[in-house]
Amino acid sequence: MTIDLSTIPSTVHDVSAPATGTCPFGFSATQAAENFDPFGIEYQLNPGEALKWARENAPIFFDAKLGYWVITRYDDVQEVFRDNVTFSPSNALEKITPLTQEAQEILKAHDFNLNRTLVNEDEPQHTARRRALAGAFDTKELAHHDVMVRKLVAERIEKFQHDGTIDLVGALLYDVPLTVAFHFLGVPEHDMELLHKYSVAHTVSTWGRPSEEEQAEIASSVGKFWQLAGDILEELRTTPDAEGWMPFSIRMQKEMPEIVTDSYLHSMMMAGIVAAHETTAHSGANAVKLILETPGLWQKLGAHPELIPNAIEECLRLSGGVAAWRRVTTTETDLAGVHLPKGAKLLMVSAAANRDPEVFPDPDIIDLYRDNSAQHLTFGYGSHQCLGKNLARLELQVILQELTSRFPDLTLADQEFTFVANTSFRGPNQLLVEWDPTAVQSPPADFPEMVFNGPSRELRTRQLRIATADDSIPGIRRLVLETTDGSPLPNWHPGAHIEVEAGGVNRHYSLCGNDPQAWEIAVALEHNGRGGSRWIHENAQEGTTLSVRGPRNNFHVNKEASHLILIAGGVGITPMLAMADDAKKRGITYELHYCGKNRETLAYLNRIERDHGDHSRLHISDEGTRLNIDEFRERHAHGVQLLACGPDRLTSALLKELPNWPEDSIRHETFTALNALDTSANEEFTVEINSTGETLTVAANTTLLEALESSGHDVYADCREGLCGTCEVGVLSGDIDHRDHLLSEREKETGAKILTCVSRGKSCTKLMLNI
Repeated sequence: MTIDLSTIPSTVHDVSAPATGTCPFGFSATQAAENFDPFGIEYQLNPGEALKWARENAPIFFDAKLGYWVITRYDDVQEVFRDNVTFSPSNALEKITPLTQEAQEILKAHDFNLNRTLVNEDEPQHTARRRALAGAFDTKELAHHDVMVRKLVAERIEKFQHDGTIDLVGALLYDVPLTVAFHFLGVPEHDMELLHKYSVAHTVSTWGRPSEEEQAEIASSVGKFWQLAGDILEELRTTPDAEGWMPFSIRMQKEMPEIVTDSYLHSMMMAGIVAAHETTAHSGANAVKLILETPGLWQKLGAHPELIPNAIEECLRLSGGVAAWRRVTTTETDLAGVHLPKGAKLLMVSAAANRDPEVFPDPDIIDLYRDNSAQHLTFGYGSHQCLGKNLARLELQVILQELTSRFPDLTLADQEFTFVANTSFRGPNQLLVEWDPTAVQSPPADFPEMVFNGPSRELRTRQLRIATADDSIPGIRRLVLETTDGSPLPNWHPGAHIEVEAGGVNRHYSLCGNDPQAWEIAVALEHNGRGGSRWIHENAQEGTTLSVRGPRNNFHVNKEASHLILIAGGVGITPMLAMADDAKKRGITYELHYCGKNRETLAYLNRIERDHGDHSRLHISDEGTRLNIDEFRERHAHGVQLLACGPDRLTSALLKELPNWPEDSIRHETFTALNALDTSANEEFTVEINSTGETLTVAANTTLLEALESSGHDVYADCREGLCGTCEVGVLSGDIDHRDHLLSEREKETGAKILTCVSRGKSCTKLMLNI
């Protein structure tokens, strides 16, 4: 059976074993899994889209042909990355296709012994070696490579800029990353074509499906690659004081011989040559291809080079050079309700997870202002996150700056894209482009500074114009926002909010409305607030431009819920109204409870009556119809979710009076500014950064977020009150004093994350942070 995977509608089924859920078109998820081919053209062209059916129907399924459990949802892939004890990386370089006897003999003749590297090593050896060798990847150390990379790119471009057509992979996108890799590693330049052949052979041998006839030639190339890596290593030992990561590693071996061993250096030499250029070359080709396929984007980046870092993160998310990684379970365990036996092999398809709409709304588009674009999993996550990610970002920024500024009319030529078929690394073998040689421009004298940790707060800020400012409800200003150039705004999920710069302060407002071309918020005037709402009421007029970030969502509806109880207080109606609209659209039952002092101050009453009259109830104090929380006390049941938004006194009362509700079936959000935390009893504590071993002391009068920022760690942070969740950091060990108003009790009990703006380590403890 031939299945068009891209046409399967979005439905969710509970899959607790090798996938058996039923898909809407009459075939089962098992049948779809049987047709899954990670070596086929659909997967190579777009693995995220090719596995959409799985993400929506069978997010964890067993591929009998491959012998792997395939993981496709963001939260599940992230969890596997996070727990590198239960999910060991030891099989990351294991041959997916078993070697023939002939291939094994060929490798043996070359003394091939690729052992542990940073990508496939277990703890505690992995962290010890990573910490010892990570210094060269610090952004301060990488910054000076900018000049060298730009010189290389400019030299390559000037060789072909008057030709009018070229294969960018062969002329630029493979050559530059490989040359940069040599410079970074401190390795003398070698035959580019030979190393390309060796790298492709290594990729196919490890992650591909070579035929028995192909295996002998591939094994010969891999064996020669291993010997070459050894020869280069011995050559470098004669100049241990030279620049580069490998000479640095050789020097570290003298200081830590038990950690940086001979076999480790040899393995890292071979793996480093591949890792330092192959994935960057693929990512560059994928990015150029994707940008050129998006109407108007190439020209926009040429005119606004400051947006190139944003585009790069979106390209890495949508079409990165790494599609998947592998793990193996060290014990039997459950993942998202699926039981995995000990020794189960996992293929975590980050390319599919990066299109998870629960994490990235409107996931299939490039949104240059996406608030969480840098949270993609292309570089991995946690302690095994790619060490070279920022070097790759530097190279991609320089390449796109030079290309977009020089070739404003660059287009893709007609071509059929081919790939080296494998499960994990992807990029077109060639990328034919065309341009008018007479239209080539000179690059500007200066480009924006390099961005290494994803788009900054400023780069993630949209400028939106107020299309409508409505004051028909006393004390509430309803604003409808649109882009200044008429371009569409991205979609969002119910519960999402945006952050608005309001006269020197930043305030968060829930989205409502159902116009796909605009965003709508409602702002209540807080006379005793800190000025944000007052500024909006005094200054936000039709035609005014606002600086906006988002949307982001920490107030999700459970998509598997079959009945929603929605409770709103005052202007807390905005997210509840969006949830009611969505429930009606999806055809599930719901009830909307709206609380307030009097009718005159309640927003959206006419729309509620029009769209949700049969599902809504008003609870108005002046009319004697206050909300009776007791009526919800025993209404918890499978499939029922209660969501509430309003003043803290309302949401706190609901949580206090409904103790029998399962923790994961009741969620709340407060819009009331919270009182400042009592810091009088604060004590200092220490944190350790897992990736580097750096230890920080957090003073009693300092927040963890402030300590991280002052030490050079770029942590996203917006509200700084424990409300929005943007400053979340993973925690591997240590006792947390949770002080936020966002994480659920279950999330707090796991101890796996901390909101750094307000929460702290408990006294006499050390927190191990997963960054």
